[in-house]
Amino acid sequence: MSVEMDKSYNPASVEDRIYNLWINGGWFHSEPDDNKEPFVVMMPLPNVTGILHTGHALNNGIQDLVIRFQRMRGKNAMWMPGEDHAGIATQIVVDRDLYEKEGKSRFDIGREAFSKRVWEWKEKHGDIIINQLKKLGVSCDWDRFTFTMDENYQVAVREAFCHYFEKGYIYKGNRVINWCPYCQTAISDIEVEHEDSAGHLWHIKYPFKDGSDDGVVIATTRPETMLGDTAVAVNPSDERYKHLKGKTVFLPVACKEIPVIEDDYVDLEFGTGVVKITPAHDPNDFEVGTRHELPMPIIMGPDGKLNKKVPERYQGLTMLEARKKIVDELEEKGLLVKIEDHKHAVGHHDKCKTRVEPLLSKQWFMRMDELVKPAIQVVKDKKVQFIPERWSKVYFDWMENIQDWCLSRQSWWGHRIPIYYCDDCDEIFVSRDEPSACPKCGSKSIRQEEDSLDTWFSSALWPFATLGWPEKTKDLEYYHPGNVLITGYDIIFYWVARMIFSSLEFMGDIPFKYAYMTGLIRDEQGRKMSKSLKNAINPMEVIDKFGTDAMRFTLMFLSTQGGQDIKLGETVLTEGRNFINKLWNASRFTLMNLEDMKPGKPENLQFIDKWILSKLGETVKAVTDAFEEYDIAKGARAIYDFFWTDFCDWYIELSKMPIMNGGEEKTRTQQVLYLCLDTILKILHPIAPYVTEEIWQKLPHKTGDTIMIADWPNHVDFVFDEEATSEMVKVQSAIRAIRNLKAKLRIHQGIIGCKFNAPKETVELLNREKQQIEKQARVEGFEFAENQPDGSVTAVSTDMKFYLDVAGKIDIAEELKRIETSKNKTEAELQKIEKLLGNEGFVKSAPPAVVEKNKVKMEELKSELENLRELSDTLSN
Repeated sequence: MSVEMDKSYNPASVEDRIYNLWINGGWFHSEPDDNKEPFVVMMPLPNVTGILHTGHALNNGIQDLVIRFQRMRGKNAMWMPGEDHAGIATQIVVDRDLYEKEGKSRFDIGREAFSKRVWEWKEKHGDIIINQLKKLGVSCDWDRFTFTMDENYQVAVREAFCHYFEKGYIYKGNRVINWCPYCQTAISDIEVEHEDSAGHLWHIKYPFKDGSDDGVVIATTRPETMLGDTAVAVNPSDERYKHLKGKTVFLPVACKEIPVIEDDYVDLEFGTGVVKITPAHDPNDFEVGTRHELPMPIIMGPDGKLNKKVPERYQGLTMLEARKKIVDELEEKGLLVKIEDHKHAVGHHDKCKTRVEPLLSKQWFMRMDELVKPAIQVVKDKKVQFIPERWSKVYFDWMENIQDWCLSRQSWWGHRIPIYYCDDCDEIFVSRDEPSACPKCGSKSIRQEEDSLDTWFSSALWPFATLGWPEKTKDLEYYHPGNVLITGYDIIFYWVARMIFSSLEFMGDIPFKYAYMTGLIRDEQGRKMSKSLKNAINPMEVIDKFGTDAMRFTLMFLSTQGGQDIKLGETVLTEGRNFINKLWNASRFTLMNLEDMKPGKPENLQFIDKWILSKLGETVKAVTDAFEEYDIAKGARAIYDFFWTDFCDWYIELSKMPIMNGGEEKTRTQQVLYLCLDTILKILHPIAPYVTEEIWQKLPHKTGDTIMIADWPNHVDFVFDEEATSEMVKVQSAIRAIRNLKAKLRIHQGIIGCKFNAPKETVELLNREKQQIEKQARVEGFEFAENQPDGSVTAVSTDMKFYLDVAGKIDIAEELKRIETSKNKTEAELQKIEKLLGNEGFVKSAPPAVVEKNKVKMEELKSELENLRELSDTLSN
């Protein structure tokens, strides 16, 4: 057999062809099979508006690794793919598209026409991220792909809502919510991005009604909301303001009287210790207002502009426009005491980047106090386990202090709330189907609630709605609960927790056994990726430049268990590509040397064969254990270390001699090479699927259409040989010691003489492996010497000494002089960096990346200095 392989690996010529091979073979699809154990992963839904970013690449790379690993282990692996309708985000995109093309908004064309436009947009643009995921090589069951606005999914959402409503969990109430004036809808906390902003703290005087004193000074970051103030509050324990109890003040610029109240909410240390209370436009003020039964005037309309409840001169202004006008008036009236610089967090809608306004609004809510109890308990009982475990504490903190869930969104795209109103009898009812009449009075004058559901409501049903619920299907019986959810820790509250309590409520069981939290991807300096820093990495560009497998391997290699953030950049991606190229080159060498190989289990193994197979068995176990425990980086690094060092650097080099010798030695070595490469490809496949499939297809195996369903190796099939391993350690130490000393002496070319001294049993080993040692270390005359020969220098490794004949090769005196010069230069540079790092001012003021770079350099210089000293000692003896 002779297999042709290109000299270099070209991902672009392989990836699409291999993916089509998998798709056409139906290898991703799963059906219930009572004779096989299922292994289920539910994909975190990408938004229909989304494009692939590095977080997606990491998250889906890990999911694909897990599903491929379990598929090869004989499990009936099913990875459920899908896409979220992303209500508000999609509405924004289509709204902008409509305005750019026709100069209209959704309000101009109406709900029905707008919904039609969204579906048209979805058909045209909605598969962008799905196609990018395919490019990533994901092996999910595309036959089961589910969109959260599919008809069957809508049935599930309506059933869930009606169930909650009928149990009395859902109610309509007034609360202060996050309001986006651009989108004109309530949004969830996760959709609000908080960024520190340089602002001000305005100190404003509120005059007393009775004129008994000059007035009281409050400090606020939002003077524009004072038009909605209904009280001024002090802390009852604040001795400074005991005299204010029962007083009334005038609200500046509004000519309105408001009371001074006492409430523990007031922070004695903030500002003046006196705060304005605006119940309709601040969530904390709302709680104060509720406790004290204060009026709650809403001064802002849905468009973010002041309404008719404020003086006429402010009506129609945005909140920020009103701020400037109010501050100017306060200054004119002598009521603006002072302005302080103040940094505080300002929330913006993550979709449209509009400043979010707190707004008292009537919305649909769901009571959470009863629903969360079993969801808390299953995590406490370890029925659902977080990986790493520390995220369970974050889960508990939120669940044990949970607020009722605001379900409604003023969006036209999404699951419309299935609540109906009767105009004749004021009946409010829910319906699983489209009702034709009021169930109470029979009137046909009924209308559906205009609001849609929070997108997280529908996605909370993902683990079972995708399997046919509310019907009792075979899929639901077989695949639920799933095995592991792999997602980012930033949506523990909004998705992970909600899937847990939803599954317990509707299925009576947990949705998955493990919740694996991935870390964030940052740039090489540890900074968060952002457009402003221009440091964001586009995975599709990475794939074009480095190949999919190189990117996946890099991400897996860096994804240490613990949800730690990953530093990603050109340097590590290049190393990932180097690894894939090394795999290709090693495979090419192996395949070129398998010609006329006799199939079968290798026999009459020599110590290097026993050693490599022992190391291979250890690696298979390490990788299997790591993948089972979701310690992805540990598994990737075990593969890397074995393949690069043990297999390539050592065994391939040592195998060249027996292959050249021919006969039985060649056959044995061919069989070991084949066994190693076949096993390496299998354990690497979940990480780097394309290149492993391409190479595996060229191996002389006779079974299996794809490596995807090849049997996962079992470490017990590789017998660990302790004696061979121990002998190999000594041979490696000998070769390394000689190579290192030659490198330090800058003897790079030619072969030099070398003798050795060692204990008797080691002498026998070194004599036996003389040919290999001479070949790998590039020495000659390798034999035992009682004493150090004249004109030689010594390399030491444990109980072995090696005498290199340097006569005529180097001038020892000149070499010592060079080393001394290098030592002095290195010491001077080291002292300079140590002095710099010893300067507290530098450490505190310099960018962290600069400080870290100097620390790394300091350690490198210390190591270099130690090596120079050792070499000086060697040459001096």
